[in-house]
Amino acid sequence: MENPGQGFAHVNHATSRTFQPDKLTLGLVAPLESHRSSPLPSLERHLERARLADTLGFRAFWLRDVPFNVPSFGDAGQMHDPFVYLGILSGVTNNISLGVASIILPLRHPAHVAKAAASVDVLSGGRLLLGVASGDRPEEYPAMKIDFASRGQRFRDSVEYIRAVASPFPDADLADGRLSGQADMLPKPAGGKLALFITGSAQQEPDWIAKNGDGWITYPRDAASQGRLVADYRRRVANFGSQNKPVLQSLYIDLQNDPDSAPHPIHLGFASGTKFLKEYLRELREFGINHVALNLRFNKGDVEDTMKRLADELLPEFSL
Repeated sequence: MENPGQGFAHVNHATSRTFQPDKLTLGLVAPLESHRSSPLPSLERHLERARLADTLGFRAFWLRDVPFNVPSFGDAGQMHDPFVYLGILSGVTNNISLGVASIILPLRHPAHVAKAAASVDVLSGGRLLLGVASGDRPEEYPAMKIDFASRGQRFRDSVEYIRAVASPFPDADLADGRLSGQADMLPKPAGGKLALFITGSAQQEPDWIAKNGDGWITYPRDAASQGRLVADYRRRVANFGSQNKPVLQSLYIDLQNDPDSAPHPIHLGFASGTKFLKEYLRELREFGINHVALNLRFNKGDVEDTMKRLADELLPEFSL
C-alpha cells in the first residue's frame, strides 16, 4: 500500500488526470486492433478507435517507438513515428492522456526529443506522458551507426539534456551539446517540464531510476512480485526525499465472452473473463500500481466491442 498522505507531484494535465495514490486507472495501447499472426497491423479505423477510447473514458492512449521492423522481435508497434502520430492524436482527441512507452533515447538526439515532446505537450493542452528507454533491439543501432554497448551512458546523457533545455536559456556543457545560455529551445513544456517516465531498467541502477524520473514504467508479472518491486522503488524515492511517484505497467489481454472464464496465459498477460481481470487489477492496485495499459493485440473478439465492455465493466471502479 502506498502512503495515502503523500500525493503525486503535478507535472501537467496528464499526470493529474491519470495518476493518484491508492488508485489504478486504465489505458490502451496502439494499435487498437488484433493482429495475432503478423507483426504488422492494418491500422484499420485507428483514429476512430482512438477517439472512441477518449469518449469511453480511458485515461491514456499509449504509442511505442519502433524505428525498424526487426522480424525476430515480432512486433512493429503502430509503425508510424510516435511524435507525428501524437501530433495527429492531439487534434482528434480531447481529454485522454497521450503516452509513448517508450522513446528510445540513445537513437535520437535529445534536442529533437525535447522539442518534439514539448510541442506535443503544448498542442495537446498538457496531455503528454513521455516514457523513455534505452532500447532492446541490437539490430537498430548499427543502422544508425550508434554503439549498442554504450546505450546506458547515452541514455543518462539524454535525460540530462532534456531536463536542461526545459529551463530558459540554459548554460551547461553536456555530452550531447554545449548550451551557451545564448539560445533558448521553444516551446517549453506545458507544465514547465516534461512528465518523464523511465521504462524498465534502461541500463541504469535502481537509485538513478528512482531519482531521475517522474515515475516508473515496468513490465507485467504476478501481483506479489510486482508488489515487492514497487515497494522497493518507492523506498528508494523516499530515500532521496522525493515526492511519491506513480508506477505503471502494460498487460496483454484476450477478453473472453464469459465473464467467469478462468485465466490462461498469453504473451505478457492472460486470456480471461472480466471477473478474473477485475480481481487481478484490484491486486495490482493493492500493491501500488497506478495505471495499467491494456494491449489488445491478441484479443480474439471485436476490438470496439471489447473496448466498450471494458469501459462498462471496469472503468466505474478503475478511475479517479
